[in-house]
Amino acid sequence: MESRIIASNLADLYRKAADKYESLPAFATRKKALEWEPVSFRELYEQGKELAAGLIELGVEARDHVGLFSDNRVEWMLADYGIQLCGAVNSPRGADVTDDEMVYIINHARIRVAFVENDALQKKIMRLKPDMPELQEVILLSSKSEPLEGVHPLREVMAIGALQREKGDRQVEERMDAIRPDDLFTLIYTSGTTGKPKGVMLTHSNMMSQMEVIPIELTCTDRVLSILPIWHIFERVFEVYTISCGACNYYTSIRTLGDDLQNVEPTFMGSAPRLWESLHQRILENVRSAHPVRRALFHIAYFLGHYYQESIFYITNNDLQLKPQSKIKRAIFRAGHLIRLLLLLPWYGFFNAAVLESVRKSAGGSIKATVSGGGALPIEIDKFFNYIGIPVLEGYGLTETSPVIAVRTEEKLVNGTVGPPVADTEVRIVDLDTEEVLYPNEKYPHQGRGLRGEIWVRGPQVMKGYYREPSITKSVLRDGGWFRTGDMGMMTHNGSLKILGRSKSTIVLSNGENLEPEPLEMQLRQSRYIENCMVVGQDQKFVGALIVPRLEVFREEGVEAESLEDLAENPKANRIMKEEVRQMLTRTAGIKKFEYVRDFRLLPNTFKVGDEVTNLFKLKRHVIEDKYQDTINDIFAPKEVKV
Repeated sequence: MESRIIASNLADLYRKAADKYESLPAFATRKKALEWEPVSFRELYEQGKELAAGLIELGVEARDHVGLFSDNRVEWMLADYGIQLCGAVNSPRGADVTDDEMVYIINHARIRVAFVENDALQKKIMRLKPDMPELQEVILLSSKSEPLEGVHPLREVMAIGALQREKGDRQVEERMDAIRPDDLFTLIYTSGTTGKPKGVMLTHSNMMSQMEVIPIELTCTDRVLSILPIWHIFERVFEVYTISCGACNYYTSIRTLGDDLQNVEPTFMGSAPRLWESLHQRILENVRSAHPVRRALFHIAYFLGHYYQESIFYITNNDLQLKPQSKIKRAIFRAGHLIRLLLLLPWYGFFNAAVLESVRKSAGGSIKATVSGGGALPIEIDKFFNYIGIPVLEGYGLTETSPVIAVRTEEKLVNGTVGPPVADTEVRIVDLDTEEVLYPNEKYPHQGRGLRGEIWVRGPQVMKGYYREPSITKSVLRDGGWFRTGDMGMMTHNGSLKILGRSKSTIVLSNGENLEPEPLEMQLRQSRYIENCMVVGQDQKFVGALIVPRLEVFREEGVEAESLEDLAENPKANRIMKEEVRQMLTRTAGIKKFEYVRDFRLLPNTFKVGDEVTNLFKLKRHVIEDKYQDTINDIFAPKEVKV
């Protein structure tokens, strides 16, 4: 029997979790280096009711939009409890919100009450208040900051609510009972990778549908490490899911992640691809700097893990099947893999315990699996962690789909895919130009599996629409309830969804060839010399790239440079990168000749979160193009090509 709670809305879920899990820890925050301070399910719920009553006293009506500008902290969840329990709508954003974003969101969402995390944000919002005429009340989450005039400290609002409840006020319970399934629980403004933010309207029924179909089992003994931005729907759904299962969330950060993996020993963790790319680089750097004997032992262990796991994948029908295979051919290959598996088993068993176990411990020895979302995981990174025994359950979704559309499970773990669609979810692959349904379609062999097109989705997780944007909503929500994701993909022959890039980021060269930049960028980012990159070339004769190099790696190679700016102008660094780009993008890596990067520029600055990349490290292509337009023009200026 599943341990998860099934509820009618978020407020109902929070109430049921308090009744079921009572004094068990729901969240834990760092108090000291190795000391964590927990808050129980019951404490969080009771405090949430006090805050909800306080919000009602401040004038928050049912279905009002309440701003929440903060990064991960237990007070974020407390604020959300208060907002949901008084029947209002959470409209969140991270602490790195810009002036323009804050003004736009508060005005567009018609927010009258807003939470802010810290002193910097309260100063920002009060400075901008004249530009936000509907904003009336501001609440400060942090108890370490002194509230400015006109700002309410969180505990003050809770005290007001507690007093009302002591007098017998039960408006909170009345609000909770009045919540409808199609009421909004959140209004999330997208990160704006392609323009101004859009307010995505998600309902309680959207969220509750996710609680029913997430194919990962957690219990009250599980420890979940939380590092992704809590206001992103991927992390938020995962945290609500841990509440429904009674697991405990531990808040960590990039700075403390290494230590927390050791002292928390998490059993599950949600993460973005960039985190796994960084961890992969760290493991390989440790291997390169290790004693030659230990380095050799790792390579032997990895070799055995590679072929052992590939045989397991094939035997269990979890290999990447982009083309059909006859039953006879598959039976012959399966027999070969079975023989290989038996031959490798004793050797793999020894090296797995003696070598790979220590590698897994460095990444948190108790991890059963990790869920990666928020972007495509490079297939080599994907394979690496699965080969060393850390299953990566890559998922796929969008803010507009609450977000989960598909996710791999340990039973259906096909590298290079995002797994099968979750229950109650329909997926179509549609021709981008004609809108013909390619999959599922009986007129094509194998129902259209292996055909490339745009991914359309229908299910209970699809958003209500974009707030105050009817024309944009109509362009993506089609007849019959189908949502156009804007992503390209195909269905494999063993029922898993493979993502092929964004339809809107497709680059069309002047010769008419079309290419997706994401696979090229993922391939380049696997280089130890490259921190980040963006492929360019729209309407040009060839493909170019903007590359953020890793300064410390070039210094190890003897390149004299004090900064990225120095490195960008260094001839030796450019020669090294030229050769590296050539080696990374080859036919054997699956790169077509017209996709080769023929010229590039090393950039003098990194891509910063909130500027060139989102909180989930997705490239803001329009921002990068605007910022480096002169550099891009220089790449394609008439002259001899570098690569």
